[in-house]
Amino acid sequence: MKKLSLLFFPILAVLVHAQVSPAPAPDVTKASRYTFILAGNKAGFESSTRNADGSLQLHFEFNDRGRGPNVNEKIVTGKDGIPVEIEITGVDYLKAPVDERFSLKQGNATWKNRSEEGQKKINGKVFYASISGAAEETALLAKALLAVPDHKLPLLPEGEASIEKRSELKINANGQSRTVTQYALNGFGFSPSPFWLDADGKLFASVSTWSSIIQEGWEGTAGDLLKEQDKFDNERSRKLAQTLAHKPKGPLVFVHANLFDAESAQMLPNRTVVITGNRITAVGADGHVPLPKNAETVDAAGKTLMPGLWDMHVHVQPGDGLLHMVCGVTSVRDLANDTDALLQMRRRFDEGAEIGPRVVMAGFIDGRGPFQGPTKVFADTEEEAKTAIDNYARLGYIQIKVYSSLKPELLPKIVEMAHAHGMRVSGHVPSGMNAEQFVRDGVDEIQHMNFIFLDFMPQVKDTRTPARFTEVAAHGAEIDPKSEQVQAFIQLLKEHKIVVDPTLSIFEGMFEDRPGKMAQGYAPVADSMPAQVRRGFLYGGLEVPQGQDQRFQDSFQRMLDMAKAFYDAGVPIVAGTDSLAGYSLHRELELYEKAGIPAAKVLQLATLGGARVVKRDAELGSIAPGKLADVILVDGNPATHISDIRRVKTVVRDGVVYQVTDLDHALGVIPAK
Repeated sequence: MKKLSLLFFPILAVLVHAQVSPAPAPDVTKASRYTFILAGNKAGFESSTRNADGSLQLHFEFNDRGRGPNVNEKIVTGKDGIPVEIEITGVDYLKAPVDERFSLKQGNATWKNRSEEGQKKINGKVFYASISGAAEETALLAKALLAVPDHKLPLLPEGEASIEKRSELKINANGQSRTVTQYALNGFGFSPSPFWLDADGKLFASVSTWSSIIQEGWEGTAGDLLKEQDKFDNERSRKLAQTLAHKPKGPLVFVHANLFDAESAQMLPNRTVVITGNRITAVGADGHVPLPKNAETVDAAGKTLMPGLWDMHVHVQPGDGLLHMVCGVTSVRDLANDTDALLQMRRRFDEGAEIGPRVVMAGFIDGRGPFQGPTKVFADTEEEAKTAIDNYARLGYIQIKVYSSLKPELLPKIVEMAHAHGMRVSGHVPSGMNAEQFVRDGVDEIQHMNFIFLDFMPQVKDTRTPARFTEVAAHGAEIDPKSEQVQAFIQLLKEHKIVVDPTLSIFEGMFEDRPGKMAQGYAPVADSMPAQVRRGFLYGGLEVPQGQDQRFQDSFQRMLDMAKAFYDAGVPIVAGTDSLAGYSLHRELELYEKAGIPAAKVLQLATLGGARVVKRDAELGSIAPGKLADVILVDGNPATHISDIRRVKTVVRDGVVYQVTDLDHALGVIPAK
């Protein structure tokens, strides 16, 4: 799932997502312990103590389906509390070795980690942002920022951090009360990242609906902290929506456009499109469509006007709405999330209180166990499954997504109950069964290409573990899509009308990205990104055993070959990412073309194809009179050169107009020229 698949980014950046008075220095003379919570379930901890030499000793670990970091960190600080030495060892989220070092001596800073190695002469204060460090680095950075007059500091290797004080909150737990202070950091992502310090200046918590870390014994207050954070985050989102959204006073008209007809997958030149309110009211050749009076006219000469994109595999988190929209993604399918948070975000998007796409929802169900998915909804019995499905149906969910720890014997009943509500069923192939049986038990869709490959790897006995990635990387090259066995499976998919959601861009990152080299999927946009976001694109993918580099690349090529075999056979593919919102979809589409699918057909499956799968094609997915006004204007012709899809200039969602340059500025992204 998305957010933890992105834990290749610095732990600090993950956990901290600014007129202030200096906070007291953190009191770390006493041992501290924090609980790490994932999707509402305790998943790990962090501890801190003082070594005999006065250095700070941290330990951080959590378990997420057999994945998760386990690191030890030693920090030596100067008199100003800023780290001058850092040593971090252990393993990262996917169990690759961690050996990170930083030193600042006599004005010379040196650092080395999995993806970076460098040195720099330093004049003045500077803070090294570690790649693999523990959450309590946040408090050290906060102290340093609050101590300088403008509350800003340069970061190493690059970037700048700033801080703002937001609010104070009195909380109660276990018969105790205390007041904690909310701050927000800027410089680590696309939006301010809230966190909490206690009265001693120590890190108290960093909380979100997805993952949280909080002082032990105070776990029950996470909801109160999150509610207080939401006041500020929602207000910021509301102001952005008011500032960046343009609602035409009359009709909106595009003229001289190259119109992508999603029905035929053809480009129609010199077209006029009229939008009135939130509906498309006229489409035709230039000069043959009456232009309404008082219309706002856009000259689209040399550009492509096309339906908004669909990302069919997301897990919407705060801030993602803007990322989707800046990339032309006007509709998404959420495939697992915190129910209350998702419903609130969807409502805000739809009401215009926050910029974001349309959201259709799939309800998540897994079985309990050591590799259970990050969710609050489990079903180990038919009764539990029925309760979950009935509730999801009541809330307007269109689909059920099952997961890897589900008991295989429950699947046919889940399919029956979901179908009775008119809901689709998809997901991971549960451990203990293969993809063929998954299909025969009545599902409608399979998520992730690796589960297709695992159908032909009986040696992988437990697909709940990271072996579902590493074994496919090591042996995927041995699977021939043209073989009789694979062709028989493809025929089975066709007979059962199965949809495949391959999420190829994830596996490109896992199998082909290497530490220190820019991730292929983000290379075209990396230099436009905030500095600390860009660093994450250098981290690399899976640890590659010696001598296996080419094998990993060949295994990913087989995934591309398999996608083309599906396309050639008529097996429907939907464009989903399960990764960084917006930008990863552009790469997903590029990979489909790289696999051999014509660019125009790629655009078709990413627009009308997605709408058809979720039965929204009567109103969305193509540009035609009567349909909802979700369109994007692209500088270029992505129907012949798919990478032009990265050049979205204007986004219209429900008749409301957004200029991508404005959205870029709000995200801290350098607009494309």
